[in-house]
Amino acid sequence: MNKPLTLITGVSRHQGIGAAIARKLAHEGHDLYLTHWSPFDATDGVGEEIGFIERLVQELTEEGTRVEHEAYDLASGDEVGLLDRMEAKLGIPSRLIHNATYERHVNVENFTTDVLRRHYMVNNEGTLGLTFAFMERYKQAGYQDGRILFFVSGGPDANNLAYIATKGALIAITPALANGLGEHGISVNALDPGPTDTGWINDELREHLLPLFPYKRMGTPEDTARFVAFLMGPDGAWVNGQHLHVDGGFTGR
Repeated sequence: MNKPLTLITGVSRHQGIGAAIARKLAHEGHDLYLTHWSPFDATDGVGEEIGFIERLVQELTEEGTRVEHEAYDLASGDEVGLLDRMEAKLGIPSRLIHNATYERHVNVENFTTDVLRRHYMVNNEGTLGLTFAFMERYKQAGYQDGRILFFVSGGPDANNLAYIATKGALIAITPALANGLGEHGISVNALDPGPTDTGWINDELREHLLPLFPYKRMGTPEDTARFVAFLMGPDGAWVNGQHLHVDGGFTGR
C-alpha cells in the first residue's frame, strides 16, 4: 500500500468539514473515497449543493489524487455493499473518517422516540455498522497501520438532545474500541471541533459565539482538517482512545 486509502463520509458541501478534510488529505498524499447524501442536506441540513461533489472530484483528480464518490445513506444498512464498491474501484481502506451525521434540533418539549430513532440509525447503527465492516476488510488485507475517527459533540445544549445523546454513545465506545483494535495497529479517536463556520452560523449567533473563543474568531473547516491530517499521518498514531476537543479553546460548553 503505497498511499493511504481513506474513506470519508459526509462530503457534500464546499464549505463543509468533509470537503476541507478531503482537500487536506489529498494534499498529504491520500487516495480518497467520498460519500455524500443530498436528501439530508436538502431537507434537514443547510441546503443541497447540486454538482458540488463532481467539481470536488475533478479538482482533486487534476491534482493527482485517485478519488471516487457515491451517494450513500448511512441508515441503509448497506455497509458491506459500500465497501465492496469501494474495493472494486480503489481498494480496501486503511482509514475511516466518520464525518456524516444526522442532526435535528429537539428539546424537552418536542423530543420523541421517533426523532431519537432517526438520529440513532445514522449516528450509531450506521456509523458503527460501517466501522465493524471496515475493521473486517482491514484485517483481511493484513494492514497494520489504521485509523478510525468519529466526529462528536456534547455540552448542555437543551435544544439538541437527540444529537448529543447519540454522539455521546460514540464518545463512550471510543476507548473500548481503541483497546480492542490496538493489536491490529488501528487507533480510534473521537473529535469534537466545536462550533465551526460551515455556513450555518447567522450574524446573531456569530455575535454570541465570538466572545467564547480565546482567539476571538470562529473555527473554520480548515482548522479541523489540519488536525485530522495529523491524526491520519504517521505522527498521529500514538493518539489513541481519546475524546479530543479541537476547538481553539472554546469556553461555551
